[in-house]
Amino acid sequence: MSALPNSIQARDVRYLLHPATNARKHETAGPIVIDRGEGIRVFDTDGKEYIEAMAGLWSVAVGFGEPRLADAAHRQMSKLPYYHSFSSKSNEPAIELAERLVQMSPERLQRVFFTNSGSEANDTVVKMVWYRNNARGKPEKKTFLARQGGYHGITIASGSLTGLATNHRDFDLPAIPVKHLTCPHYWRQGLEGESEAAFVDRLVQELEDTIEAAGADTIAAFIGEPLMGAGGVMPPPEGYWARVQEVCRRHDILIVADEVINGFGRLGTTFACDYYGIDPDVMVVSKQITSSYQPLAAILFSDAIYQDIADNTAKIGTFGHGFTASGHPVACAVGNENLAIIEERGLVANAKASGEVLQRELARFRDHPLVGEVRGVGLIAAVELVADKATKARFDPVGKAGAALFGFGHEHGVILRAIGDQIAFCPPLIITPEEVVETVARFERALADTQAYLAAN
Repeated sequence: MSALPNSIQARDVRYLLHPATNARKHETAGPIVIDRGEGIRVFDTDGKEYIEAMAGLWSVAVGFGEPRLADAAHRQMSKLPYYHSFSSKSNEPAIELAERLVQMSPERLQRVFFTNSGSEANDTVVKMVWYRNNARGKPEKKTFLARQGGYHGITIASGSLTGLATNHRDFDLPAIPVKHLTCPHYWRQGLEGESEAAFVDRLVQELEDTIEAAGADTIAAFIGEPLMGAGGVMPPPEGYWARVQEVCRRHDILIVADEVINGFGRLGTTFACDYYGIDPDVMVVSKQITSSYQPLAAILFSDAIYQDIADNTAKIGTFGHGFTASGHPVACAVGNENLAIIEERGLVANAKASGEVLQRELARFRDHPLVGEVRGVGLIAAVELVADKATKARFDPVGKAGAALFGFGHEHGVILRAIGDQIAFCPPLIITPEEVVETVARFERALADTQAYLAAN
């Protein structure tokens, strides 16, 4: 950190509390202040260049510094910078984006509700489902099923759905009725000698047993990321989603697909629901909907859910939920332009093609002594570091190797994410095959430094 008391770094330490950060450590180390972005790269206030291999937070699909998004925001700000969507008011960008989302999403999804973030969206899903079940005369049907390792946000309700200890500890979460099932990560959760098919059988039986023990009349919904993201980039085992859907349909349990990270091309398909054959009752999207140039999220849901909610609004007089910025015209205008860019530039196909290069390049490290598993689909991947390759033993403390590699990555000009000792990759959808190779080369240098550091410590 700069020693100057009035430096930008010192002022950050003086005034800001950062999310997902050790505040005491931050007081000593200070921030890296990002000054500008261009394509897949960002630059700090010292002029150092980094490949942003996490697309910010899994989200900058079209890259940094896209002038069309800045222009779209400026045009809308000049015309109508803000209006709300309460009490039957609306605006053209929100209407256009809702229509676009319905047309591009799975057939069952026919209605849209806008929020500002994925956390708010999943929080809203909980309230919508509870509201609907009360209206249906099923007031006991309130419990959500989620998974260990799943990430669904950090509000009280969405944070309760999240299955990560760091998001629960000392926050008194979970605070709503939720049951967390086994994480569907075969490499880590499979038993010795258990085949992948047998692993799926066991997870499906756990689902059945959980429903039977609680009573299907108490279970409202199953929520899951098609491919788990913030828990460590964990693709599900083959056949998992088909089996889960069959059980949920049989027991009148809604299927909620959290596509906040997966959506809009990340896996090389428009949605991960397309990739895995999921037919959700509810789908939540955010992040890449605007490339995070503006805060925006959307809940897409079935007409059946809408009709029950609409009937209840007529009965009691209103749907008593919403946000000041729900359907914000500037955010929606940017969303429309961003999705147009993804379509016009073929970025879903590019994610598939460049994603094949990413998966191939990372596969080279499967034999590395520090690497336990390499996994991913399309332009999302993870390399899990282990203390012992043969036993899959974790480092003590967990995160020791990941934190080291994260730091060395910055030295070599690549921003990755360390999830414990799992190193995540999620570059912008615009990345070229050549840029993928350069990204992995920078990672390789950071991995070599990490190996030397661990040997010395």
